Amino acid sequence: MKRARLRDLGITTGRLPTGPWNAITDVPGVKVGYANMIHDQPTVVRTGVTAIWPAGDDIWSNWVFAGAHSFNGNGEMTGLAWIAEQGLISAPICITNTYSVGLVRDAICALAVRDNAPQPWHLPVAAETYDGWLSDSASLPVTTELALAAMDAATSGPIAEGNVGGGTGMNCHEFKGGSGTASRVVTVDGTAYTVGAFVQANYGERGLLRVDGVPVGREITTDEVPSYRANPGEAGSIIVVLATNAPLLPIQCQRLARRATTGLAWVGGIGGNGSGDIFLAFSTANRIGADAPVSPVHMIAPPGMTALFEAAAEATEEAILNAMTAAETMTGQQGRISHAIPLDRLQEIMRRHGRLA
Repeated sequence: MKRARLRDLGITTGRLPTGPWNAITDVPGVKVGYANMIHDQPTVVRTGVTAIWPAGDDIWSNWVFAGAHSFNGNGEMTGLAWIAEQGLISAPICITNTYSVGLVRDAICALAVRDNAPQPWHLPVAAETYDGWLSDSASLPVTTELALAAMDAATSGPIAEGNVGGGTGMNCHEFKGGSGTASRVVTVDGTAYTVGAFVQANYGERGLLRVDGVPVGREITTDEVPSYRANPGEAGSIIVVLATNAPLLPIQCQRLARRATTGLAWVGGIGGNGSGDIFLAFSTANRIGADAPVSPVHMIAPPGMTALFEAAAEATEEAILNAMTAAETMTGQQGRISHAIPLDRLQEIMRRHGRLA
């Protein structure tokens, strides 16, 4: 069966409407780019880089508010100390594999130099999850050129999911995982706002997987579809990036980032000891000029945050599931196979539980 997004399979999660593309790019100004590296010689490599531009090419000089949350900290996302201090993002955000996070972080600086960004120094955000089961990550295959290619390829509109970008070699709930996205639209005081989620999903135990509350992971056992690892258990990581055009201050972005935890939990993530579950949220509504001595800002009143919290949780949940349903079975190093979740079986299970449209 051809790989498809969750809703294309007749499965709908949550109760809020989506944006037109059901993607993080539904937030105006947000762009996503990928670069992949897949080869078998001289070593087996299944990896890549994902780039997210928060608010267009002028992010270097017109910054946006941001906040982060670490659900479990066995992972890396650079730049968080400075975000905690001043609450701003002033560069593209990249996601890759664990061994390459430093190089990709430096590549963002290289892009700033190449494009004559106005700041004299940069502390950009680069995040990671581990793809070393399928890919020879120890060969350090990712290059500055690959990272630059991902940033240069960024576009709005519908974006690819599954085995693309930093998610190329990732696994999720003992099926093939990878990159996924979704969005939700809410109305606060008569104004519609979008919350978009992007995930790099590389975590989870098979038996914990749930789709719209249905215990799918218990039904598709490892006897039917083998696990990608010999000793199942909670391991791996997930990076979640949330974007919104709702007017938020940094502390509100931090609150929004925490709600990715709810969406992760709905799918079956528990933040295990070996997991790096790190979430970042930013708002495009307030643009802070790099040279402006005073910047006028506005914010949603605290009660209005509840609708955004629900949107963040729902978008995160569906983004993870989209990563899984889009991902294709992949063979990696040493003949290891990460099997995609079988879509026909998923539909059959959801139909039996009354969850298939």
